[in-house]
Amino acid sequence: MKQGSEFIYGPRPVIEAIDAGQEIDRVYLKRDLQGEKSQHILKLLKERSIPFQFVPVEKLNRITRKNHQGIIATVSPVTFQDLDQVIPAIYESGRDPLIVMLDGVTDVRNFGAIARTAECAGVHAIILPYHGSARINADSLKTSSGALSRIPVCRVPNLIFATGYLRNSGLMIIGASEKAEKLYSQARITGPCAFILGSEDKGISAGLLKRCDELVRIPVMGKISSLNVSAAFAILIYEAVRQKRRNDWY
Repeated sequence: MKQGSEFIYGPRPVIEAIDAGQEIDRVYLKRDLQGEKSQHILKLLKERSIPFQFVPVEKLNRITRKNHQGIIATVSPVTFQDLDQVIPAIYESGRDPLIVMLDGVTDVRNFGAIARTAECAGVHAIILPYHGSARINADSLKTSSGALSRIPVCRVPNLIFATGYLRNSGLMIIGASEKAEKLYSQARITGPCAFILGSEDKGISAGLLKRCDELVRIPVMGKISSLNVSAAFAILIYEAVRQKRRNDWY
């Protein structure tokens, strides 16, 4: 990571940024950090549900050579939205929610490409977990061509709980898995729904797979076993667009 305006370092500046309501992506804390200010920061992070991580001091030193005093925060260039406010607002506008949830997608360029396709396809929100997701930084913003500034991004502590909320809100949960029996084109995608996509190496986690209403796959005829996750998402989401538009027309 490179030093730049996206980083805030030192206990006092980090506390001031949190108190001012600045959008914090995550906070890195030196392992075995001691002191009254560090305890105060930990309390703030837990109260405000800001992701944090204890790391070796060497990692902090790679981010900046300034006097970070064991604490560095990364600032998000976008404002995260609350899922329990986004979904009701979509319904109130007279639309059926179309959501994408990313499980373990950590590559910022893949994430940016997904966001760009999502915005073009009329997706209403992207859901990310606090941990194990790509950062929203200059690379992801550039790859998204500005889509990340236009589409709501909801960050949640637990994707399993988020799927429960979505199902209770009337959304069908569709998981993309190469092990699924049903082809994506055979699924009926006309009402409120959320797509879950996993990382290219591990796929969707077992706990989330169990909570999907339907699993679909994209047929692969070549020797490579799977598509890039952003390419797979483009195929799935435009099948949803095709079905929804056909349903509206008829």
